[in-house]
Amino acid sequence: MNTAAPCCKLALEDGSVYTGCAFGWIDAPRPIPGEVVFNTALTGYQEILTDPSYSGQIVTMTYPQIGNYGINFDDLESTKAQAAGFVVKELARLPFNYRSEMRLEQWLDKQNVLGIEGIDTRSLVRKLRIDGAMRGVISCSELDDEALVAAAQDSPGMAGRNLARQVSPTDSSAWSEKLGDWRPLQGDVPAPNRPLRVVAIDCGAKNNILRHLADRGCQVITVPHDCSAEQILEQKSDGLFVSNGPGDPEPVSNTIETLRQIRQQQPDLPTFGICLGFQLLALSLGARTYKLKFGHRGGNQPVQNLATRKVEITSQNHGFAVDLDSLRAVGAEPTHINLNDQTLEGFRHGELPIFAVQYHPEASPGPHDASYLFDCFMVMMQSGASPTAEQMDTAQRARNAVGAGGE
Repeated sequence: MNTAAPCCKLALEDGSVYTGCAFGWIDAPRPIPGEVVFNTALTGYQEILTDPSYSGQIVTMTYPQIGNYGINFDDLESTKAQAAGFVVKELARLPFNYRSEMRLEQWLDKQNVLGIEGIDTRSLVRKLRIDGAMRGVISCSELDDEALVAAAQDSPGMAGRNLARQVSPTDSSAWSEKLGDWRPLQGDVPAPNRPLRVVAIDCGAKNNILRHLADRGCQVITVPHDCSAEQILEQKSDGLFVSNGPGDPEPVSNTIETLRQIRQQQPDLPTFGICLGFQLLALSLGARTYKLKFGHRGGNQPVQNLATRKVEITSQNHGFAVDLDSLRAVGAEPTHINLNDQTLEGFRHGELPIFAVQYHPEASPGPHDASYLFDCFMVMMQSGASPTAEQMDTAQRARNAVGAGGE
């Protein structure tokens, strides 16, 4: 802990107050509210901080020392920091990495994100696991405990808020990025005879998701989350992608209705969803969602492919889940399940070319076990049907072979 740094406090709605030292935006003029959550990843803090899915949340890292490789501008998942606040046990004072361009606290200051260090993060995470994610505030201006707890109790929760509108773009655009050393990695998945055109409904998409699509030769057009079905279908795309994003899926009603209308007007359009996109697709089919106690956030969640029985170690970031029985009732079937708590992690529709996963196959940050799912989307766009168990297995084997050869 840097004892010369200003005092900083984190207060929770249950009355708990943690006192530490401020870093980053130490001139924050008022307490900053957010849902206090935790992430178990060992690395990837800058991908986490710039993931739009963390909008409105104060993120606690369980790994004890954060910031030891600094910040570089190639690994950011969006154009700015998205988390409301940052909680760590110890901030590294001397980052050591040849790619580092500035220290974490310097970057957070430029991004107007307040961090707190020096608190007992083990105690905090234990509380969140037992009692669930809570509303909280982080402050280095107001330091009165009672006032901070009251501010936490008065702050808005996640349920019932459409946070996608805060992170979604306002205009459609062709997505592109200098790929550097990236190269197409098709494995045994047949390459299309022309670039496939994908419309991505951007509810807060991470760069690496769109990069995976572009890396496979797709032309990616991003559209706002409230784009109409008619505007999307005018693009005459080969496939539709529904991105990740923050918060409760049910209030994102315009996107849900758009997905319903697309299914009615062009039911044969191949569609793939990730994270919030998984939930929105399920809701558009008529399934239900519910809030998890403390969510899944980290890079080590075990997920089993129900068809192949193979287990993938996955990167996850979500606080809501899809009810399995309600999904089966609308003609969809589960494809993946979380081995920690048996919650639904993937589904495919029995008749329509729709499939989705709750976790993050783009592995940013996290393992690469599930990147084959992007290959499955390529197959689906060419075949016009949801990927079968055999196609998933083939794509996974091919991707693993490529990875073993030096991906």
